[in-house]
Amino acid sequence: MVSRIEVGFLPGVRDALGEKVRRRIIHDLHLSVEKVETIEVYTLEGDLKDDLLERIAMGPFSDPVIQRYAINSSLADRFDWLIEVGFRPGVTDNVGRTATEAVQLLLEGAKMDALKVYTSRQYLLTGNLDRQEVEEIASGLLANDLIQRFEIIDGRTWQPGQGVKPYVPKVVVAETPRTDYVDLPDDDVRLQEISSSRVLALTVEEMRIIRNYLQDEAVQNQRREVGLGKGITDVELECLAQTWSEHCKHKIFNSLITYEDERGNSRIIDSLFKSCIKGSTAAIRGELGPEDWCLSVFVDNAGIIKFNDEYNLVFKVETHNSPSALDPYGGALTGIVGVNRDPFGAGKGAKLLFNTDVFCFASPFHEGPLPPRILHPRRIYEGVREGVEHGGNKSGIPTVNGCLVFDERFLGKPLVYCGTGGIMPARISGEPSHIKEVRPGDIVVMTGGRIGKDGIHGATFSSEELNENSPVTAVQIGDPITQKRMTDFLLVARDRGLYRAITDNGAGGLSSSVGEMASLSGGCEIDLKKAPLKYAGLHPWEILISEAQERMTLAVYPDKIDDFQDLAVKMGVEATVLGRFTDSGKFHVRYAEQTVAFLDMEFLHEGLPQMRLQARWTPPVNPEPDFPEPADLGQALKDLLGRLNICSKETVVRQYDHEVQGGSVVKPLVGIAEDGPGDAAVLRPLLESFEGIVVSNGICPRYSDIDTYAMAACAIDEAVRNAVAVGASLVRMAGLDNFCWCDPVESEKTPDGRYKLAQLVRANEALSDYTRIYGVPCISGKDSMKNDYMIGGTKISIPPTLLFSVVARMDDVRKAVTMDAKRPDDLVYILGETRRELGGSEWYALNGFVGNGVPQVDARRAKSRYEALNRAMEAGLVASCHDCADGGLGVAIAETAFSGGFGVAVDLAMVPSAGISRNDELLFSESQSRFVVTVSPAVREAFEAMMADSEMACIGRITGERAFVVTGLQGGTIIEEDMASLKEAWQRTLRDL
Repeated sequence: MVSRIEVGFLPGVRDALGEKVRRRIIHDLHLSVEKVETIEVYTLEGDLKDDLLERIAMGPFSDPVIQRYAINSSLADRFDWLIEVGFRPGVTDNVGRTATEAVQLLLEGAKMDALKVYTSRQYLLTGNLDRQEVEEIASGLLANDLIQRFEIIDGRTWQPGQGVKPYVPKVVVAETPRTDYVDLPDDDVRLQEISSSRVLALTVEEMRIIRNYLQDEAVQNQRREVGLGKGITDVELECLAQTWSEHCKHKIFNSLITYEDERGNSRIIDSLFKSCIKGSTAAIRGELGPEDWCLSVFVDNAGIIKFNDEYNLVFKVETHNSPSALDPYGGALTGIVGVNRDPFGAGKGAKLLFNTDVFCFASPFHEGPLPPRILHPRRIYEGVREGVEHGGNKSGIPTVNGCLVFDERFLGKPLVYCGTGGIMPARISGEPSHIKEVRPGDIVVMTGGRIGKDGIHGATFSSEELNENSPVTAVQIGDPITQKRMTDFLLVARDRGLYRAITDNGAGGLSSSVGEMASLSGGCEIDLKKAPLKYAGLHPWEILISEAQERMTLAVYPDKIDDFQDLAVKMGVEATVLGRFTDSGKFHVRYAEQTVAFLDMEFLHEGLPQMRLQARWTPPVNPEPDFPEPADLGQALKDLLGRLNICSKETVVRQYDHEVQGGSVVKPLVGIAEDGPGDAAVLRPLLESFEGIVVSNGICPRYSDIDTYAMAACAIDEAVRNAVAVGASLVRMAGLDNFCWCDPVESEKTPDGRYKLAQLVRANEALSDYTRIYGVPCISGKDSMKNDYMIGGTKISIPPTLLFSVVARMDDVRKAVTMDAKRPDDLVYILGETRRELGGSEWYALNGFVGNGVPQVDARRAKSRYEALNRAMEAGLVASCHDCADGGLGVAIAETAFSGGFGVAVDLAMVPSAGISRNDELLFSESQSRFVVTVSPAVREAFEAMMADSEMACIGRITGERAFVVTGLQGGTIIEEDMASLKEAWQRTLRDL
């Protein structure tokens, strides 16, 4: 029996969502709409009587103060067009799940296992639109065809009260789950066809290795003993594809690279990951000696460092680029709740403290035709923003740090970085919390959400470029409410010592979580038929590799399994025993009594041979800019302040809760009106203490157009100096590297692969060099190596991008410094030398150039400056501090002044500089390692004495006149602008998005 309840607003009540949709139709699609109203629709499947439907409609489904409802009839009345949007079968419906639980509660414990609630939404449009335009609104704005279906009703043929036929999004599944054998022939063409058709993302060589493994006589004998026939099962093939995917195995980062520089000199690099990233961290830890505060790096789901004697800090940043390209909302929501599980699944599990997010998009104002399967950047912008908002806010985790980067090359694939940090006791049940151990005999338990078709082939799909065959099943939609319930339960179980180890079901689902944990014990045996499913009929291979969200896998002590499951029942969380960890050396998977996978653990994890790749570096040469210094530098500054990479991101920041948990000290927006661009976040992880942590990031992909070595160096320096700008010390600062690259493997599709791989080599060598100089070890990271779009003859590759994130300990958060000027007459200082380094700058981009003089980082001089500045902050000598980044000194000084609500007067002739003779170049050069600092005149001598060994100069003062006044290099006023006009230029660009 299927029933339908519609809920809408009472007459006169504002429909905020309808107003928002109307604005987006007008601004995004340039269509004229007079009015948009929304109606929420609940389709109920189950034996529900009329009186119960009335109670449901009155109670949990509607608010009688502002809403009205209709049962099995329509609320829609006068409209020109009606669009109803709902999920396709198999797509996670979070509101529907919550609504189902609400009805169960209303039934006061009476069980209705067959009850299901599905949600959809109606949009009632009033306006002079034709059907083609309405279809454009439906598919271009309201529904993502990949995961949603829509129905359009013409108001001219509509009869009031007519109603809409209930639609139940039933999943069509196999009647009988089965396991198939796949023949791997001695035919390379056929092997490639098998890999491509199954979205395995395996090369012909890798397919041959699997085939040869199965031909080993000893392997065949062992397989026969467990009932397996000839060939490989689809379960085994999918498991190997996931485990060996670029997404999981990082084959390019671990490859053997022959690198040739611009002079023709060659050298061999054995794994960029081991030599540059792990190597630099090992060197730094060696210098720390007994004072080493790195506890667990590169071996777990997240990096773990010491916070104090009682607690450890945990941090991880992930990407979710490919899913976000197909479904921005679902991809980003899954990205944030997915990375939440990484620190939660590190060691014995961390309490989650904060989120970070960094998004890279094409311009939301993009005009012109879009290639197939590419959504408009504005839709991606809004979908990703909303996905991370819903994932973070509903999980009760504050979003404290992030940024937005714009470049037209992110049209093919956006970059969606999400990070999460947490804290955990240094010891739990008397054992170190950062050590992960699994022993033979431990019980394999899966807890949290159920398994469905969503997320199938997520790992392999993310290991390829976006193309016409990218699978719809790769898309997932996270459920933060289910995850919050699960994490609350597991924290209690952790503190009671009910499990030995924990990990998340991320890429590859059970295949990766059980497979990785089994490597610690030496093997496992699990039964997939015991796994809880969202709906019946999934094949065993689908159960094993599905990445359906909100799930963790645990190794539970055999003598504590009953207590573990009793607690799960008490806290309303599903926990299922799937099998045991063993020391058999085998990854043994059954479906009931039938063995469906039987692989050697060593082959599963170590059977993939090292890739051998070629890299050749040829420095690019770009045209040198030839435009004159503008006559109106005030207007030039306004134009720069309004650029997408510089302008205010307040409209995005305001959507995120950065106050929840009560630990935020320095927030994303600071200043007198709380709208200035904070450099880094400061928060207290322990509310009974003033000890704090600083979180920051650095990212500058446009420098890759000149040299990725400089790009990586600048990203690292930006992250470090952002942290230093608020009061962090280099003494206990850790970094995370997230590389997002276009395909760097030479092939027919990528003829310039050697150059792109050389770019990757140079970026990694910069990371090694600069982390060592700063003494900032990398504790975790991730790479995403196939960020290309290729359909037909169109290929779009992202600019090579490194996001470098920093977490640092702060002894006393009361000494934190913000970027906004504090009072008139304070002195304005520039720390650091400005050089003619405008290559890749926003100023050159504004004028249509890239240039060649990319900023170079002198890390040894910068480190000395950072240490001196930290001492000055500890002494209370600094009123405000703001790092110089995009747009250079001009932008940084303006932001400092208008964020404080003051004016400023500066003299460019006083700025420490070298090789610069033009005012615009001095104002807008993006030389690194510089700060704008304001200091009270009363402490001038003490401040200058403390900073004496650093390039530094007092160039002006803060004023009460609310004007931006600049004296030029040759004397005379070159800029005199009202601060309000500068701030308006900075805030206007993204205000209406």
